[in-house]
Amino acid sequence: MEHQFLLIAGAGLAIMIVASVSSRRTGVAAPLLLVALGIGASYLPGAPTVHLEPEFVLAGVLPPLLYSAAVNLPVIDFRRNLRLIGWLSVVMVIASAVVIGAVVHLIFPSISFPLGVALGAVVAPTDAVAATAIGRRVGLPPRLMTVLEGESLVNDASALVVLRTALAALAATGDFSLGRTVLEFGWAVLGAVAIGGAVGLLTVLLRQRLDDPVLNATISLATPFLAYFPAEELDVSGVLAVVVAGLLSGAMGGRRFSARDRQTQTITWSTISFILESAVFLAMGYQLPELLNSAGAETTAAEITALVGVVVALLVALRFLGLAWPALSSRYGKGNRGERRRSRLDQFEERVESLDSADDRDEAQLAWARRRLARGKADLAFEEREPITAKGTLALAWAGMRGVVTVAAAQTIPVGTPHRATVVLAAFLVALITLGLFGLTLPAVISRLDFRTVSAEERRNSFRALLRQIGEHAIDELGPLEEQTVDGEPVDPALAEALRETILPRLLTDVREVRRPRHDALEQSRILQRRYLDALREALADERRIGAYRSDTYKRVEALLDAHEQRIVRE
Repeated sequence: MEHQFLLIAGAGLAIMIVASVSSRRTGVAAPLLLVALGIGASYLPGAPTVHLEPEFVLAGVLPPLLYSAAVNLPVIDFRRNLRLIGWLSVVMVIASAVVIGAVVHLIFPSISFPLGVALGAVVAPTDAVAATAIGRRVGLPPRLMTVLEGESLVNDASALVVLRTALAALAATGDFSLGRTVLEFGWAVLGAVAIGGAVGLLTVLLRQRLDDPVLNATISLATPFLAYFPAEELDVSGVLAVVVAGLLSGAMGGRRFSARDRQTQTITWSTISFILESAVFLAMGYQLPELLNSAGAETTAAEITALVGVVVALLVALRFLGLAWPALSSRYGKGNRGERRRSRLDQFEERVESLDSADDRDEAQLAWARRRLARGKADLAFEEREPITAKGTLALAWAGMRGVVTVAAAQTIPVGTPHRATVVLAAFLVALITLGLFGLTLPAVISRLDFRTVSAEERRNSFRALLRQIGEHAIDELGPLEEQTVDGEPVDPALAEALRETILPRLLTDVREVRRPRHDALEQSRILQRRYLDALREALADERRIGAYRSDTYKRVEALLDAHEQRIVRE
């Protein structure tokens, strides 16, 4: 048995690698290839029966996948798109579950309303894995990518809360209460935010004190489970707690983690995400024949076809209708809302400029007001620079693929529930159809929409402008090199000149050549470089909170600072 397990695991890894390589060469999204290969593998002679326990997927696979996505999602982008993300991932998930439950129960009376809502809940959340993989390759705008990723992070929690309520109603009286669902969702959100925030903060503070990449990586791997299981024990959303912990870790990591720790974390989580995502999609295809056999005992092919057709049609209609409201609101209310925001910012700026600082406390409050004003202006500029147009709305609507959560959540429906096999098979087929329907056509849709891309020159200019800005801030904060002291002793003038002419220009303008300081001045050089590097990181963190530049610009500058930090360590 152990040898068989190792053989299956090895074969699975080989298939994952083949699918990934084939995806890059053919342009077909890797999840689609994995599902197809999984179906093919299940029909091989002597293929063993593999059954993934749904609780294992929900508690063992989903938390690390969500944490990996959350820790890499810029918080400022998530905040700027929170209204649309909340609409799609909360309101539309609940509405979709209830509408699908009502329609399915009306057309197929043998499926109770709570069971129909359970089916609606498991097929409501979208999976951004395939969509973002395609989007990155064909040039989907960054803001749309953020909406897709943010929606897929939050809608899992919404769907699982609705599913939990539906299953409770199914087991008790058979009645489904929308009011109870709303109350449970509120408690699930508030509790999850508190637990996820506490876990994220504590683990970041602990990792900051450790100078050991192995221990840091271990704590990072444990963080999603430290957030998930306590939340579930308190009957709040474990997946949302994981998302909050991931967002907080990602936001604080740029300032509190070393470059080595961030690099280790990135590589570790990229590897884990690749393996887990690939394994789930492969298992989706592999389990399909078994599900067909189980459902065949309680329903006919015509009935399952009709059920799947109704659910897919409802999902597509609800997806487009759900995006129509924010699109129309943005189109017809944008001018007035934008003007009102600009007017409020102008009034706020006038009040800020009229203030005087009498003491340190007033100075701190004035500085806070100026940062808030700068952030408000940056948010307004972002809306004008990267609006979600009709083309963007169509791309979002077309990216309504289902995946990991749908497959795992469907199997949590208790064994023995009437028509369970039919509902589980329907959820699987809905996920497969949406992956195929939207996954195969999304590249052509995005290509036809012809989104504007940021030119290399624009990226380069933004990169240099941000470097200059944080460089000026660091020099203003620390003062000239000639005035620096190390352990109370003034810096050697020759070293100050060398740093001014070589090290700092390289750091601020990305010049590669540098003269190595003399051995006797090496320690002073390291201290000074680290001092200015810390000031640059503080300035970068402040600028990132304001958000006047694109997220990829902040990442490029952070990568440059990380590279320089690692060079200092190696010297």
